[in-house]
Amino acid sequence: MSDVQTPIQTLNRQDGESLAFKAVAGTGATVIWVGGFRSDMEGTKALALEQAARERGWNYVRYDHFAHGQSSGDWRQATIGRWREDAIALIDSLDGPVIPVGSSMGGWVALLATLARPERIKGLVLVNPAQDFTEKLMWPGLADHERQAILREGETVITEEGLGSYVLTRRMFEEARDWLLLDGVIDISAPVHVLQGRADDVVPWRHQIELAERLTGGDVRLDLIEGGDHRLSSPSDLDRLVAAVEAMRG
Repeated sequence: MSDVQTPIQTLNRQDGESLAFKAVAGTGATVIWVGGFRSDMEGTKALALEQAARERGWNYVRYDHFAHGQSSGDWRQATIGRWREDAIALIDSLDGPVIPVGSSMGGWVALLATLARPERIKGLVLVNPAQDFTEKLMWPGLADHERQAILREGETVITEEGLGSYVLTRRMFEEARDWLLLDGVIDISAPVHVLQGRADDVVPWRHQIELAERLTGGDVRLDLIEGGDHRLSSPSDLDRLVAAVEAMRG
């Protein structure tokens, strides 16, 4: 699939930053790809959904978070709250119902945007969603010297296979506490379909049991995929994702 078909567009934000996005015009609810931490809109799953959108006539949008990919922004200023605000702004820029498809951190962002705009959401598809990851997964997984550097100096540099080197700030961890979801009820009336790899070593599958327990407003489907890793990007995984979105479109 040639990327030339999909020109980059920008959504300008009030503070002068801009979100880069690509859109496919079709019918029905708009499927919105909400990517993961330090991922961009050119990933395997985002492109597989775009191909499905072209073949099946979906409205589809994929975008880069603040300080990701081709969007603007200073990484040190990136927070969960900022990513949430931008997702809401993107939803507000579109007409009609939307179906956010959130991957990893994007799952957390998609849940937060759904809570902010419940009347706009037809359904949610979440892929290994990492709600509350800063507090429940990332912070406990850091080495003690990394945690101490963040607390003492306000940041530390992490080098991670696949993600390269990047800064983790105390501001990101502290601000994220305003958006934690697993400490209370998550009242979402739209249907939620979670695809979770049982072999995911980044977001353990048990993390989604807690999510399912907290979601109280509507239908929740949790698929635990045997052998599935955090990427869930094998051909069968991608087929499963497309089918889940197609079913949510109704």
